[in-house]
Amino acid sequence: MTSTPRVRFDASLWKLPSQAAPPAQPTVAQPAQAVNFGVQRWRPASLQHQQDGRIHRLSGQTMGTHWSLRLANPDYLPMAPVQVLLQQVFDDVIAQMSNWEADSVISRFNRSEPGQALVLPAECAHVLEAALHWAELSGAAMDPSMGGLVSLWGFGPRQNPLQPHQGQTPAAQDIARLLQTSGYQHLQWNAQTRQLRQPGGLELDFCGIAKGFAVDWAVHKLKAAGWAAGLLEVGGELRSWGQRPDERPWQVQLGTGAVTKTARDSEPLVVATKDGAFATSGDFWHQFRLDGRRYSHTLDPRTGWPVAHDLASVTVFHAECMHADALATVLTVLGPDEGMDFARQHAIAAVLSSHSDEVVADRRVLKTPAWINQFGA
Repeated sequence: MTSTPRVRFDASLWKLPSQAAPPAQPTVAQPAQAVNFGVQRWRPASLQHQQDGRIHRLSGQTMGTHWSLRLANPDYLPMAPVQVLLQQVFDDVIAQMSNWEADSVISRFNRSEPGQALVLPAECAHVLEAALHWAELSGAAMDPSMGGLVSLWGFGPRQNPLQPHQGQTPAAQDIARLLQTSGYQHLQWNAQTRQLRQPGGLELDFCGIAKGFAVDWAVHKLKAAGWAAGLLEVGGELRSWGQRPDERPWQVQLGTGAVTKTARDSEPLVVATKDGAFATSGDFWHQFRLDGRRYSHTLDPRTGWPVAHDLASVTVFHAECMHADALATVLTVLGPDEGMDFARQHAIAAVLSSHSDEVVADRRVLKTPAWINQFGA
Protein backbone atom coordinates (compact mmCIF):
# COMPACT_ATOMS: atom_id res chain seq x y z
CA MET A 1 0.00 0.00 0.00
CA THR A 2 2.48 2.55 -1.17
CA SER A 3 0.04 4.89 -2.91
CA THR A 4 -3.34 6.31 -2.03
CA PRO A 5 -6.12 4.04 -3.39
CA ARG A 6 -8.31 5.68 -5.99
CA VAL A 7 -12.03 5.24 -6.24
CA ARG A 8 -13.06 2.39 -8.50
CA PHE A 9 -16.64 1.57 -9.39
CA ASP A 10 -17.83 -1.59 -11.10
CA ALA A 11 -21.60 -1.20 -10.73
CA SER A 12 -23.80 -0.45 -13.74
CA LEU A 13 -24.25 3.20 -14.64
CA TRP A 14 -27.39 5.23 -15.04
CA LYS A 15 -28.26 7.28 -18.10
CA LEU A 16 -30.06 10.58 -18.36
CA PRO A 17 -33.66 10.56 -19.62
CA SER A 18 -33.99 11.03 -23.35
CA GLN A 19 -33.85 14.60 -24.50
CA ALA A 20 -36.94 13.85 -26.58
CA ALA A 21 -38.99 13.37 -23.44
CA PRO A 22 -41.11 16.38 -22.42
CA PRO A 23 -39.31 18.36 -19.76
CA ALA A 24 -40.80 18.06 -16.30
CA GLN A 25 -40.95 20.94 -13.88
CA PRO A 26 -38.39 20.73 -11.10
CA THR A 27 -39.64 19.43 -7.79
CA VAL A 28 -38.12 22.34 -5.89
CA ALA A 29 -36.19 25.32 -7.19
CA GLN A 30 -33.78 26.42 -4.48
CA PRO A 31 -31.91 29.66 -3.95
CA ALA A 32 -28.28 29.54 -4.94
CA GLN A 33 -26.66 29.65 -1.53
CA ALA A 34 -23.69 28.53 0.45
CA VAL A 35 -23.96 25.01 1.75
CA ASN A 36 -23.47 24.76 5.48
CA PHE A 37 -22.38 21.66 7.39
CA GLY A 38 -21.03 23.06 10.63
CA VAL A 39 -20.40 20.25 13.09
CA GLN A 40 -22.41 21.82 15.91
CA ARG A 41 -25.50 23.11 14.12
CA TRP A 42 -26.68 24.28 10.74
CA ARG A 43 -26.51 28.01 10.14
CA PRO A 44 -28.64 30.17 7.89
CA ALA A 45 -27.22 30.62 4.42
CA SER A 46 -25.42 33.92 4.05
CA LEU A 47 -24.20 33.96 0.45
CA GLN A 48 -25.56 33.86 -3.07
CA HIS A 49 -29.11 34.98 -2.28
CA GLN A 50 -30.04 35.38 -5.91
CA GLN A 51 -32.31 32.54 -6.96
CA ASP A 52 -31.33 30.32 -9.86
CA GLY A 53 -34.10 28.02 -11.05
CA ARG A 54 -31.57 25.92 -12.96
CA ILE A 55 -30.29 24.47 -9.68
CA HIS A 56 -32.64 21.80 -8.37
CA ARG A 57 -32.58 20.15 -4.99
CA LEU A 58 -33.37 16.74 -3.58
CA SER A 59 -33.07 15.53 0.01
CA GLY A 60 -33.75 12.51 2.16
CA GLN A 61 -32.52 10.35 5.00
CA THR A 62 -29.97 7.55 5.07
CA MET A 63 -27.37 6.01 7.38
CA GLY A 64 -28.94 7.62 10.42
CA THR A 65 -28.57 11.13 9.01
CA HIS A 66 -29.81 13.44 6.26
CA TRP A 67 -28.58 13.92 2.71
CA SER A 68 -29.12 16.77 0.26
CA LEU A 69 -28.26 17.31 -3.39
CA ARG A 70 -28.02 20.49 -5.41
CA LEU A 71 -27.91 19.62 -9.09
CA ALA A 72 -27.35 21.91 -12.07
CA ASN A 73 -30.30 21.11 -14.32
CA PRO A 74 -30.59 23.81 -17.01
CA ASP A 75 -32.76 21.55 -19.20
CA TYR A 76 -35.25 20.90 -16.39
CA LEU A 77 -34.98 17.14 -16.73
CA PRO A 78 -37.10 14.97 -14.40
CA MET A 79 -35.54 14.42 -11.00
CA ALA A 80 -37.34 11.22 -10.02
CA PRO A 81 -34.66 8.96 -11.60
CA VAL A 82 -31.98 10.83 -9.65
CA GLN A 83 -33.80 10.18 -6.39
CA VAL A 84 -33.99 6.46 -7.21
CA LEU A 85 -30.31 6.37 -8.19
CA LEU A 86 -29.18 7.93 -4.93
CA GLN A 87 -31.41 5.73 -2.80
CA GLN A 88 -30.00 2.63 -4.49
CA VAL A 89 -26.43 3.73 -3.82
CA PHE A 90 -27.14 4.45 -0.16
CA ASP A 91 -29.00 1.17 0.29
CA ASP A 92 -26.09 -0.74 -1.25
CA VAL A 93 -23.59 0.94 1.07
CA ILE A 94 -25.73 0.08 4.09
CA ALA A 95 -26.14 -3.52 2.94
CA GLN A 96 -22.38 -3.89 2.68
CA MET A 97 -20.82 -1.65 5.32
CA SER A 98 -23.26 -0.85 8.14
CA ASN A 99 -22.65 -2.65 11.40
CA TRP A 100 -26.05 -1.33 12.50
CA GLU A 101 -27.67 -3.77 10.06
CA ALA A 102 -27.62 -7.36 11.33
CA ASP A 103 -27.43 -8.88 7.84
CA SER A 104 -24.87 -6.53 6.29
CA VAL A 105 -21.61 -7.92 4.93
CA ILE A 106 -19.44 -6.63 7.77
CA SER A 107 -21.98 -7.68 10.43
CA ARG A 108 -21.83 -11.21 9.07
CA PHE A 109 -18.04 -11.07 9.18
CA ASN A 110 -18.11 -9.77 12.74
CA ARG A 111 -20.25 -12.76 13.82
CA SER A 112 -18.19 -15.33 11.94
CA GLU A 113 -16.22 -18.07 13.65
CA PRO A 114 -12.39 -18.02 13.86
CA GLY A 115 -10.90 -19.18 10.56
CA GLN A 116 -14.08 -18.54 8.58
CA ALA A 117 -13.51 -16.61 5.33
CA LEU A 118 -15.79 -14.18 3.50
CA VAL A 119 -15.41 -12.79 -0.01
CA LEU A 120 -16.14 -9.06 0.11
CA PRO A 121 -18.04 -7.20 -2.64
CA ALA A 122 -15.81 -4.96 -4.75
CA GLU A 123 -16.99 -1.72 -3.10
CA CYS A 124 -16.56 -3.07 0.42
CA ALA A 125 -13.10 -4.37 -0.47
CA HIS A 126 -12.13 -0.99 -1.85
CA VAL A 127 -13.16 0.78 1.35
CA LEU A 128 -11.22 -1.74 3.43
CA GLU A 129 -8.12 -1.19 1.28
CA ALA A 130 -8.36 2.57 1.77
CA ALA A 131 -8.85 2.19 5.52
CA LEU A 132 -5.83 -0.11 5.76
CA HIS A 133 -3.77 2.38 3.76
CA TRP A 134 -4.41 5.18 6.25
CA ALA A 135 -4.12 2.86 9.24
CA GLU A 136 -0.62 1.88 8.19
CA LEU A 137 0.45 5.38 7.18
CA SER A 138 -0.82 6.98 10.40
CA GLY A 139 0.55 4.39 12.80
CA ALA A 140 -2.97 3.08 13.56
CA ALA A 141 -4.49 6.47 14.37
CA MET A 142 -7.33 5.12 12.25
CA ASP A 143 -8.17 1.43 12.42
CA PRO A 144 -11.22 -0.25 10.81
CA SER A 145 -11.04 -3.21 13.22
CA MET A 146 -12.10 -1.40 16.39
CA GLY A 147 -15.81 -2.29 16.30
CA GLY A 148 -15.59 -4.25 19.53
CA LEU A 149 -14.07 -1.33 21.42
CA VAL A 150 -16.58 1.15 19.98
CA SER A 151 -19.43 -1.05 21.23
CA LEU A 152 -17.74 -1.53 24.61
CA TRP A 153 -17.70 2.25 25.09
CA GLY A 154 -21.39 2.45 24.18
CA PHE A 155 -20.91 4.29 20.88
CA GLY A 156 -21.70 1.30 18.66
CA PRO A 157 -24.98 -0.13 17.37
CA ARG A 158 -27.82 -0.20 19.88
CA GLN A 159 -31.54 -0.79 19.76
CA ASN A 160 -32.45 2.87 20.20
CA PRO A 161 -29.86 5.12 18.50
CA LEU A 162 -31.44 8.24 20.07
CA GLN A 163 -31.07 6.94 23.61
CA PRO A 164 -28.56 8.98 25.65
CA HIS A 165 -25.18 7.45 26.34
CA GLN A 166 -25.00 5.34 29.49
CA GLY A 167 -22.43 7.78 30.86
CA GLN A 168 -20.10 5.10 32.21
CA THR A 169 -16.57 4.05 31.34
CA PRO A 170 -15.84 0.36 30.74
CA ALA A 171 -13.53 -1.67 32.96
CA ALA A 172 -9.84 -1.30 32.13
CA GLN A 173 -9.43 -5.09 31.86
CA ASP A 174 -12.19 -5.26 29.23
CA ILE A 175 -10.45 -2.58 27.18
CA ALA A 176 -7.14 -4.45 27.44
CA ARG A 177 -8.81 -7.72 26.43
CA LEU A 178 -10.32 -6.22 23.27
CA LEU A 179 -7.05 -4.53 22.36
CA GLN A 180 -5.50 -7.98 22.25
CA THR A 181 -7.94 -9.20 19.59
CA SER A 182 -8.41 -5.91 17.70
CA GLY A 183 -5.95 -4.20 15.38
CA TYR A 184 -5.69 -4.12 11.60
CA GLN A 185 -2.49 -6.20 11.76
CA HIS A 186 -4.65 -9.18 12.77
CA LEU A 187 -6.74 -8.99 9.61
CA GLN A 188 -6.11 -11.88 7.22
CA TRP A 189 -6.85 -10.08 3.97
CA ASN A 190 -6.18 -11.17 0.39
CA ALA A 191 -6.69 -8.17 -1.89
CA GLN A 192 -6.43 -10.24 -5.08
CA THR A 193 -9.26 -12.63 -4.16
CA ARG A 194 -11.09 -10.12 -1.91
CA GLN A 195 -11.14 -12.81 0.75
CA LEU A 196 -11.18 -11.77 4.40
CA ARG A 197 -10.63 -14.37 7.11
CA GLN A 198 -11.81 -13.92 10.69
CA PRO A 199 -8.88 -14.31 13.10
CA GLY A 200 -11.26 -14.61 16.03
CA GLY A 201 -13.18 -11.95 17.95
CA LEU A 202 -12.35 -9.10 15.58
CA GLU A 203 -15.11 -6.64 14.59
CA LEU A 204 -14.96 -4.25 11.64
CA ASP A 205 -16.33 -0.72 11.90
CA PHE A 206 -16.42 1.46 8.77
CA CYS A 207 -18.18 4.43 10.39
CA GLY A 208 -15.11 6.61 9.84
CA ILE A 209 -14.99 6.10 6.08
CA ALA A 210 -18.16 4.51 4.60
CA LYS A 211 -20.20 7.71 4.50
CA GLY A 212 -17.49 9.44 2.47
CA PHE A 213 -17.38 6.49 0.09
CA ALA A 214 -21.16 6.69 -0.33
CA VAL A 215 -20.78 10.31 -1.45
CA ASP A 216 -18.06 9.37 -3.95
CA TRP A 217 -20.02 6.46 -5.36
CA ALA A 218 -23.18 8.53 -5.79
CA VAL A 219 -21.28 11.39 -7.45
CA HIS A 220 -19.57 8.94 -9.80
CA LYS A 221 -22.93 7.57 -10.91
CA LEU A 222 -24.40 11.03 -11.35
CA LYS A 223 -21.45 12.12 -13.48
CA ALA A 224 -21.60 8.93 -15.54
CA ALA A 225 -25.30 9.56 -16.12
CA GLY A 226 -24.46 12.93 -17.67
CA TRP A 227 -25.02 15.36 -14.81
CA ALA A 228 -22.24 17.89 -15.35
CA ALA A 229 -22.33 19.75 -12.03
CA GLY A 230 -23.69 19.39 -8.56
CA LEU A 231 -23.05 19.29 -4.86
CA LEU A 232 -23.95 16.28 -2.69
CA GLU A 233 -23.84 16.22 1.11
CA VAL A 234 -24.47 13.26 3.42
CA GLY A 235 -24.38 14.02 7.13
CA GLY A 236 -21.61 16.60 6.81
CA GLU A 237 -19.52 14.77 4.18
CA LEU A 238 -19.70 16.70 0.94
CA ARG A 239 -18.44 16.59 -2.63
CA SER A 240 -18.89 19.02 -5.51
CA TRP A 241 -18.17 18.69 -9.19
CA GLY A 242 -18.42 21.05 -12.15
CA GLN A 243 -19.64 24.59 -11.69
CA ARG A 244 -22.94 26.34 -11.19
CA PRO A 245 -25.00 27.33 -14.25
CA ASP A 246 -23.85 30.94 -13.78
CA GLU A 247 -20.25 29.64 -14.12
CA ARG A 248 -19.38 30.44 -10.53
CA PRO A 249 -17.89 27.78 -8.23
CA TRP A 250 -19.94 26.19 -5.49
CA GLN A 251 -19.58 27.91 -2.14
CA VAL A 252 -19.46 25.96 1.10
CA GLN A 253 -19.86 27.45 4.57
CA LEU A 254 -18.02 25.59 7.30
CA GLY A 255 -19.68 26.55 10.58
CA THR A 256 -17.60 26.78 13.75
CA GLY A 257 -20.17 27.12 16.49
CA ALA A 258 -19.34 27.82 20.12
CA VAL A 259 -19.22 24.98 22.64
CA THR A 260 -20.10 26.73 25.92
CA LYS A 261 -22.78 29.23 26.80
CA THR A 262 -20.20 31.91 27.50
CA ALA A 263 -18.17 31.36 24.33
CA ARG A 264 -18.56 33.61 21.34
CA ASP A 265 -19.30 32.18 17.92
CA SER A 266 -16.29 32.11 15.64
CA GLU A 267 -16.58 33.44 12.15
CA PRO A 268 -17.57 30.65 9.75
CA LEU A 269 -15.20 29.63 7.00
CA VAL A 270 -16.60 30.12 3.52
CA VAL A 271 -14.73 28.48 0.66
CA ALA A 272 -15.30 28.23 -3.06
CA THR A 273 -14.73 24.88 -4.73
CA LYS A 274 -15.33 23.40 -8.16
CA ASP A 275 -14.21 19.80 -7.77
CA GLY A 276 -13.41 18.24 -4.44
CA ALA A 277 -14.72 16.93 -1.14
CA PHE A 278 -14.94 18.03 2.49
CA ALA A 279 -15.38 15.85 5.56
CA THR A 280 -15.68 16.91 9.19
CA SER A 281 -15.05 14.94 12.35
CA GLY A 282 -16.18 16.36 15.68
CA ASP A 283 -17.48 15.44 19.12
CA PHE A 284 -20.31 17.92 19.59
CA TRP A 285 -23.03 15.29 19.63
CA HIS A 286 -21.42 11.92 20.36
CA GLN A 287 -19.80 12.41 23.75
CA PHE A 288 -20.60 12.22 27.43
CA ARG A 289 -19.28 13.73 30.65
CA LEU A 290 -18.33 11.90 33.82
CA ASP A 291 -16.77 13.46 36.91
CA GLY A 292 -16.09 16.67 35.01
CA ARG A 293 -14.30 15.00 32.10
CA ARG A 294 -15.50 14.91 28.49
CA TYR A 295 -15.38 11.51 26.79
CA SER A 296 -15.43 11.78 22.99
CA HIS A 297 -16.88 9.10 20.72
CA THR A 298 -13.57 9.17 18.82
CA LEU A 299 -11.43 6.38 20.23
CA ASP A 300 -7.67 6.22 19.90
CA PRO A 301 -7.06 2.71 18.49
CA ARG A 302 -3.59 2.74 20.04
CA THR A 303 -4.91 3.00 23.60
CA GLY A 304 -8.55 1.93 23.44
CA TRP A 305 -9.59 5.16 25.19
CA PRO A 306 -11.33 8.29 23.82
CA VAL A 307 -9.05 11.04 22.63
CA ALA A 308 -8.14 13.41 25.47
CA HIS A 309 -6.90 16.54 23.67
CA ASP A 310 -8.94 19.71 23.09
CA LEU A 311 -9.75 19.33 19.39
CA ALA A 312 -13.45 19.94 18.80
CA SER A 313 -13.54 19.40 15.05
CA VAL A 314 -11.36 18.69 12.05
CA THR A 315 -12.37 19.49 8.46
CA VAL A 316 -10.37 18.00 5.58
CA PHE A 317 -10.45 18.80 1.88
CA HIS A 318 -9.47 16.06 -0.56
CA ALA A 319 -10.20 15.14 -4.16
CA GLU A 320 -12.28 12.18 -2.90
CA CYS A 321 -14.69 12.19 0.01
CA MET A 322 -13.71 8.71 1.19
CA HIS A 323 -10.15 9.87 1.86
CA ALA A 324 -11.30 13.18 3.37
CA ASP A 325 -13.53 11.18 5.73
CA ALA A 326 -10.71 8.88 6.80
CA LEU A 327 -8.22 11.71 7.21
CA ALA A 328 -10.60 13.73 9.37
CA THR A 329 -10.60 10.76 11.76
CA VAL A 330 -6.82 10.38 11.58
CA LEU A 331 -6.16 14.03 12.44
CA THR A 332 -8.79 13.99 15.19
CA VAL A 333 -7.06 11.06 16.87
CA LEU A 334 -3.57 12.52 16.45
CA GLY A 335 -4.60 15.83 17.99
CA PRO A 336 -3.56 19.40 17.23
CA ASP A 337 0.22 19.02 17.38
CA GLU A 338 0.84 15.53 16.03
CA GLY A 339 -2.04 16.00 13.60
CA MET A 340 -0.58 19.20 12.22
CA ASP A 341 2.78 17.48 11.76
CA PHE A 342 1.11 14.60 9.90
CA ALA A 343 -0.86 17.04 7.73
CA ARG A 344 2.29 18.96 6.81
CA GLN A 345 4.17 15.76 6.02
CA HIS A 346 1.46 14.47 3.68
CA ALA A 347 0.25 17.83 2.28
CA ILE A 348 -3.25 17.45 3.74
CA ALA A 349 -5.56 20.45 3.46
CA ALA A 350 -7.30 20.71 6.84
CA VAL A 351 -8.67 23.04 9.50
CA LEU A 352 -8.32 21.97 13.14
CA SER A 353 -10.55 23.74 15.68
CA SER A 354 -10.20 23.46 19.44
CA HIS A 355 -12.87 23.56 22.13
CA SER A 356 -13.52 26.90 23.73
CA ASP A 357 -14.00 27.02 27.49
CA GLU A 358 -15.01 29.34 30.29
CA VAL A 359 -11.57 30.99 30.31
CA VAL A 360 -10.75 31.19 26.62
CA ALA A 361 -13.94 32.17 24.79
CA ASP A 362 -12.51 32.10 21.29
CA ARG A 363 -11.76 28.76 19.68
CA ARG A 364 -8.26 28.14 18.42
CA VAL A 365 -8.36 27.45 14.67
CA LEU A 366 -5.32 25.99 12.91
CA LYS A 367 -5.07 25.82 9.11
CA THR A 368 -2.54 23.57 7.46
CA PRO A 369 -0.22 24.94 4.76
CA ALA A 370 -2.05 22.87 2.11
CA TRP A 371 -5.38 24.43 3.18
CA ILE A 372 -3.94 27.94 2.99
CA ASN A 373 -2.50 27.22 -0.45
CA GLN A 374 -5.88 25.93 -1.61
CA PHE A 375 -8.25 28.45 -0.02
CA GLY A 376 -6.10 31.22 1.42
CA ALA A 377 -5.70 32.31 5.02
